[in-house]
Amino acid sequence: MKKMMIGMAAGVFLAGCTTNPYTGEQQVSRTAGGAALGALAGAGLGTLAGGDDRRNALIGAGIGALAGGAIGGYMDQQEAELRGYLQGTGVSVTRQGNNIVLNMPSNITFATDQDQVTPAFYNTLNAVALVLNKYNRTLVDINGHTDSTGSAQHNLGLSQRRASSVATYLGQQGVDGRRFAINGFGASQPVASNATPDGRAQNRRVEIHLVPIS
Repeated sequence: MKKMMIGMAAGVFLAGCTTNPYTGEQQVSRTAGGAALGALAGAGLGTLAGGDDRRNALIGAGIGALAGGAIGGYMDQQEAELRGYLQGTGVSVTRQGNNIVLNMPSNITFATDQDQVTPAFYNTLNAVALVLNKYNRTLVDINGHTDSTGSAQHNLGLSQRRASSVATYLGQQGVDGRRFAINGFGASQPVASNATPDGRAQNRRVEIHLVPIS
């Protein structure tokens, strides 16, 4: 974790149901129910407090935690803005309790077997970064996934590099790297069958999980 914090600090230098008003979808409302040195300093304060390193680093840097009913409302607002900005981009927005998941299919984010974000996807990630910067009281898990074509070792490395590329780009747009956890899962977490082209296309993806700091 310390190595990750140092790496992300260096990266800063480099860079009841309701109808959603944007999509018409039915969803459950939750309303009721020096940057690198600063990153390292905040990480140190958080680690001394014990517990989750990212959460403690951010709280140690003065970013307040959410509590009680405020969590649902905060995530509702963030979800609504993400849906508004991402409508028609190919990125899906899913609510899982108080968490939000952005699913970015690889066919719109990366060229085949490549790990650099395609320029055509920059505007979409810019919109994501805009919302993440506005709602900074969330942790950001960036998870890369592949289909089962090719070796497990190759797929694992590719998924890790793709997740890292998305994190790097978001960091360059000002998103605090202390919020990130970057993971590559290869083909180990499919969401569809790898026996069909459509299923394999669904499995090739980067997911961003937004978790409220509480």
